[in-house]
Amino acid sequence: MEISGTISAIVIGLVIGVLGRLVVPGRQHIGILWTIVVGIVAALFGSAIAAGFGVADTKGPDWIEWFIQIALAAAGIAALDRGRVRR
Repeated sequence: MEISGTISAIVIGLVIGVLGRLVVPGRQHIGILWTIVVGIVAALFGSAIAAGFGVADTKGPDWIEWFIQIALAAAGIAALDRGRVRR
């Protein structure tokens, strides 16, 4: 992967992670780094799922693919937040 691909993955992961975080109600006790990591993973898996259903390549914005990615990010952030030990 080239440096531009890495930067793109981080930026897309940040956007997907932040949008997923907005979907989860309440305050999340995870940092921005974990938000980016969850966003990158959700973007990768969401793209694969959308391709599997045949909705990844549409004319115009791929709203269904974005919805899948954001839903996966929200689920990942909620799971990570619930899995953390609170003091």
